[in-house]
Amino acid sequence: MATALPDDALTRAQAGEPAAFSLLYQALGPAVLGYFAGRGSEDPEALTQDVFLTVFSKLEAVTGGLPGLRTFTFSVAHARHVDEVRRRTRTPVLVGYEADGDTRSTESAEAVVLDRLDAGLAGGLLAQVNADQREVLLLRIVAELPIDQVAEILGRSAGSVKQLQRRGLLKLKELVQPNESEAL
Repeated sequence: MATALPDDALTRAQAGEPAAFSLLYQALGPAVLGYFAGRGSEDPEALTQDVFLTVFSKLEAVTGGLPGLRTFTFSVAHARHVDEVRRRTRTPVLVGYEADGDTRSTESAEAVVLDRLDAGLAGGLLAQVNADQREVLLLRIVAELPIDQVAEILGRSAGSVKQLQRRGLLKLKELVQPNESEAL
């Protein structure tokens, strides 16, 4: 859950008050970081910092009060994630092969399960839903944005966002509670 913001925090930050910037970051920073971590970003902390540098430099243009700030912040976060994905696809990772340094081995089933739990079961489950559903679930649940703001960020209709959320949640439920008839 996000830290509650005083109603005048945005106005104070727009006036240049340093404490207000801190309040905005403390309230929105964890959700932005969670959004990037849930999307599988290579460096979620750096992207979060980049988002807030952009948001703070454009605070005077933010309208709609605190909900408008939240929507603007996650619009910037979404754009940064798209930029990161594009950068990764344009810049292939080239690694030379050295036979002496190849220490690959097959892990036991127990080690695989423990690694998956350490990596976060939620992230593993989210990876199994399609990208659009995952995006909607992260913005709706992690970022706690209302449907209309998610629709605005993704450039979709509210009905489309509702359907993606519904289907994504059903898929997650299916993954967590598989059909008992299949086990027989």
